[in-house]
Amino acid sequence: MAYRRGAPPLPLRLRRLLRSPISRCACLIVALTALLLVLSLLQIARVDLPRPDPPHQDQVSNEQLWGSNGYGYHACVTPTHRYIAPIESDHYMTVRSNGGLNQMRTGICDMIAVARLVNATLVIPQLDKRSFWQDTSTFKDIFNEPSFIKALEGDVHIVSDLPETLQSAVRARKHFTSWSGASYYEGAKELWKDHKVVHIPKSDSRLANNGLPIDIQRLRCRCLYQALRFSDQIEDLGKKLVERLKSRGRFIALHLRYEKDMLAFTGCTYGLSESEADELRILREKTSHWKLKDINSTEQRTGGNCPLTPLEVGMFLRAMGYTESTWIYLAAGEIYGGDKYISKLRLYFPNLVSKEVLATKEELEKFKNHASQVAALDYIISVESDVFVPSHSGNMARAVEGHRRFLGHRKTSSPDRRGLVELFGLIEKGELIEGPKLSSLIMRMHKYRQGAPRKRYASLPGSKGRERLRTEESFYENPFPECICLTGKH
Repeated sequence: MAYRRGAPPLPLRLRRLLRSPISRCACLIVALTALLLVLSLLQIARVDLPRPDPPHQDQVSNEQLWGSNGYGYHACVTPTHRYIAPIESDHYMTVRSNGGLNQMRTGICDMIAVARLVNATLVIPQLDKRSFWQDTSTFKDIFNEPSFIKALEGDVHIVSDLPETLQSAVRARKHFTSWSGASYYEGAKELWKDHKVVHIPKSDSRLANNGLPIDIQRLRCRCLYQALRFSDQIEDLGKKLVERLKSRGRFIALHLRYEKDMLAFTGCTYGLSESEADELRILREKTSHWKLKDINSTEQRTGGNCPLTPLEVGMFLRAMGYTESTWIYLAAGEIYGGDKYISKLRLYFPNLVSKEVLATKEELEKFKNHASQVAALDYIISVESDVFVPSHSGNMARAVEGHRRFLGHRKTSSPDRRGLVELFGLIEKGELIEGPKLSSLIMRMHKYRQGAPRKRYASLPGSKGRERLRTEESFYENPFPECICLTGKH
């Protein structure tokens, strides 16, 4: 047998031992044991060493989370060359604005446009004191009355009160038909033939969303976005709260419609206890001006007609890519169930703050028992937020979204409630879990629901008659194209 040069030959006994099958098997076991020991030590070393987090392929960029793009569109509310100053008129129109803050705001601006169409002098509207909130605030408590009158003097004659000679005059009373066009109001001028004063007991949704002259549409925009400013004390505190939020970084304004009245009105009881559902049902039955009494909560939810729960909002925002360090301002009234439900949102986003946290007791004291004034603070902060997220498409959500579009299409992330309920249902069944797959599905679902420029939606397919008008997208939710133009075009 040949040996490598320089290597001494093995002893004869050892060579014979190595040739035996038992010896070979033992050597193999020893070698494998040694190999496993080495691999275990290497694995321990890898675990103990500090490691950077692996890159997340689906990580959402700051631009996707916070960025907005107006695509060259800007506000355009300048009257056309055909627009003339208001003609002097001794016809007066008194108005009672009904509903909550934003229902009254849009209603007031509808009445400004109506006064222009019928050539009447508008008396500063009376505000609703009989709604759910029982707010006794007057017009000047919430709005800057002198600024309002001055800003619209080239459009409509506005006075604080009727002249002394007409204080006791007999007034005609007229309920204008909802979503009416210019020709309807041309005919309504006849009301002033026999009366100097006509009283309008309801102001909401009295004008069509579409088909009005462009100068009337732009007047509505000038009214809502420029003339109808909040009172100085509301504006001042609103700006302070925005500054305090921005000092902490970017923030989301979340309009969480999970108040008692909202849940009772919509009949949405998902996730509530039996006693809570009964309490809401009783409230709905006792509220005479709520027409629907017998509501199927499950059908409401699967149809996308229920506000998202605090838990669902947390799941939605996390899936959209917002981290737990995100600051969220809660633009809402008293949340039903209090911390029992809001704590489920706070598990996802601990940096959840409200006006009660941002403002001092002394600053809020002057707004106590005035729900509309408090709602005005929420409105200011929502318009100025980096991202606005409404959990339900109510009057405030529509008004804020429209205002943000007017100001350059600031980012508004509108949850697809119907689609989200389907996904959350899969999670309940154990067919889907929170993670990359859910995130991918939700982000894809909301790709075109971020407030980018688009024209107003028309009525829903199959709707007829006045129901067709009811299903159109609100003018104040999206004043494009009449009040929003491409740069260089007017």
